[in-house]
Amino acid sequence: MNSISSPRISAVLDDLHRRAQADIGVFLRALPSVAAGLVSGRSLMEAAKPHLRNAFIPIDAAQGQAIYQLARTRGARRIVEFGTSFGISTLYLAAAVRDNGGGRVITTELEPLKIEKAVANFRRAGLEAEIELRPGDALQTLRDLEGPIDLLFLDGWKEACLPVLTLLEDRLAPGACVLCDDMRAFRKTLKPYVDHVRGQPGRYASLELPLGDGLEFTVVV
Repeated sequence: MNSISSPRISAVLDDLHRRAQADIGVFLRALPSVAAGLVSGRSLMEAAKPHLRNAFIPIDAAQGQAIYQLARTRGARRIVEFGTSFGISTLYLAAAVRDNGGGRVITTELEPLKIEKAVANFRRAGLEAEIELRPGDALQTLRDLEGPIDLLFLDGWKEACLPVLTLLEDRLAPGACVLCDDMRAFRKTLKPYVDHVRGQPGRYASLELPLGDGLEFTVVV
């Protein structure tokens, strides 16, 4: 069974990917203020944040297929996602959970408009039963989360990826997958994260996959 190829889910994903492509202009509009912010000493994420609150910033279709397949390979039934946005990646993960025999995707998002639209997208795709969206700061909304976690997908604000991982790593199942997106665009910001997952060979095996803007793929060993 491959739910992402079903007419209902694939139609929603195709629509969202098309809309995300059309939203690329948000990054061009953000460039002047980002450049000014960097000159004044602000981080890339700090300078870009006001422009990206309602932008898609999605995974592409190839990444979606990859995370779906990784979740299927792992047999993941409990998946955690940091950074719902409009729900594109959440739909791929929820389809994998359904196809693995059932389970839950726990996802978290800070922006109210994105939460509203993501929930609508989950309903359009018919995957709302597999998804639990927790509004708010992930470091708070995920604090009481029970394990074991089979797959963790990190695609929220990049400064928070390492804190979210360290919050949850004692709840990661043996053999769990951890995926962190946008490694190339945010190489400097994500360096502490990469140092953490690659600097503990007794705990993690990790490498960057050439998908999208770079996807760090880590396995709990």
